Amino acid sequence: MKSFKKIILSLPEFLLIAAVLFYWISSALVMNYIAIGLLIAIILQIIFKNKVVGITIPCLLIIICLYMILAVISEVSEFPSFNSEAQTLLFVGLFYFLTTILVSVIMIYKYAILPTKRRKY
Repeated sequence: MKSFKKIILSLPEFLLIAAVLFYWISSALVMNYIAIGLLIAIILQIIFKNKVVGITIPCLLIIICLYMILAVISEVSEFPSFNSEAQTLLFVGLFYFLTTILVSVIMIYKYAILPTKRRKY
């Protein structure tokens, strides 16, 4: 059980990198500065494991995802009927953003709730 918890707690940063890469590829921009900034922030978080940044990044991502869920719902409501395109948009959008929120909550748990190991100098 302990190894399963360790694996789950090590995944959030890497899953967020995958989500940012998916966003970058789907935006079809070669120089997407938002994606580059997010990638740099998450990679630096993996390296340095700063507690404040480890809480700030997922909080910002949760806020952005909640906004984007509203945007997906608004876009689905513009369809004249709930056809297969609307279903695909709704299910893929909700899956992507709810998964990102779940991973962000795990990352907040990792940095805010769990005790940190003190370094001995």
